[in-house]
Amino acid sequence: MQDHDHGQGTDTHRGPIAIALGITVAVFAFQVFGALWTGSLALLFDSAHVLTDAGGLAMALIAASLALRPATAKRSWGFRRAEVVAALAQAAILMAVGLYVLIEGIQRLITPTPVASEEMIIFGVIGLVGNIAALLVLSSRRSANFNLRAAFLEVLNDALGSVAVIVAAIIITLTGWVQADALVAMLIGVLILPRTFILLRETINVLLESTPRNINLEDIRSHILETAGVEEVHDLHITQIATGLPVLTAHVVVNEEIITLGRSHEMLDLLQECVLAHFEISIEHSTFQLEPPTHRDHEHDFTH
Repeated sequence: MQDHDHGQGTDTHRGPIAIALGITVAVFAFQVFGALWTGSLALLFDSAHVLTDAGGLAMALIAASLALRPATAKRSWGFRRAEVVAALAQAAILMAVGLYVLIEGIQRLITPTPVASEEMIIFGVIGLVGNIAALLVLSSRRSANFNLRAAFLEVLNDALGSVAVIVAAIIITLTGWVQADALVAMLIGVLILPRTFILLRETINVLLESTPRNINLEDIRSHILETAGVEEVHDLHITQIATGLPVLTAHVVVNEEIITLGRSHEMLDLLQECVLAHFEISIEHSTFQLEPPTHRDHEHDFTH
């Protein structure tokens, strides 16, 4: 088996996240200034929203930096899983913000709050331009890992918030219906929550060491059993350390002759090639324990 480096050479895409963070902080500063100038509660609320997302991007940048650290004796995978933890934290924050928007929106529908709608448009546009710039920076890489997906959702959430401010301000300016502010904000919450829930679920699955998405455990078991000389496969586990880093372990019962004739290394080569090349997701890190049929008697008292 080859020795793999889990830290060095990992592309964590820190550059795009850092640029998006810088743009988001600039948008936050402009919107706070606008809220203080216009006295707009809606714009101030959106500023707090942007500040929350900037914090999420900062966590993403820290996690991307940690993931570059090499593996050590204490942390054999380095900090690769920092990506998943950061994405989970961001998804949880987004979920909380989305739920808060829905609750606050209902309250504002019941008790409307006056807003300076014309000035809101100006600062809403400034925010939207900044958000679009950040989205363009992240868009081409947004599927690279959990961290970038979370960062993209953070900025997308900001962009939708800016659109909400602009649309609500236009409606209020033209009609005087101040409840539009709350209604549009609630719509944004409804749009962002499902995607946030999916990310939250996927990151929790990684931390629970569930079988990765797009990997069928039984298909892999069946394929291993088709290998000449394999009699049984048990204790088969496939987990995911981070994006693009699935790990497989399995006990494989082989013919007695393979053990006695010293062909174990040939079998290991076949099994590793099997999981590396024959499936949609390549499993580079695999560990197989080869066992003769007689070994079953030593395991029947153990629970796996």
